[in-house]
Amino acid sequence: MNIIIKETKGIKKKDILSLYQANDWSSAQKPDALYNALMNSDTLVSAWDGSALIGIGNAITDGYLVVYYPHLLVLPNYQGQGVGKKIMEVFREKYAGFHQQILVAEGPAVNFYEHCGFQQAGETRAMWIYQGEDQ
Repeated sequence: MNIIIKETKGIKKKDILSLYQANDWSSAQKPDALYNALMNSDTLVSAWDGSALIGIGNAITDGYLVVYYPHLLVLPNYQGQGVGKKIMEVFREKYAGFHQQILVAEGPAVNFYEHCGFQQAGETRAMWIYQGEDQ
């Protein structure tokens, strides 16, 4: 297995949709919005095994103080092999001097992000107005 992690925006929509569908993310139900959101991110990092997209993560930022990591997905059969950690390392290096690096994690992802150096932000609570169907 020869995994390559790189910053890129030249990813086909069908490859992105396959990755999101494999992870049961509801944003796959809005393919045009999902694709446009990713392509307009400040940073888009992808993981490849040959020509197969196996992971993706994006960052949005004000460019100075705060960066938010909305998406990080890895194909299920590649999870637990360090792919997500390598994507996160690209982000952590690029945004190392920022005042806040923020994300929202739930379920098993909480442990993953704690291993990447994140911690719960005091007594804060994640809040949203959500247009999806899975809650």
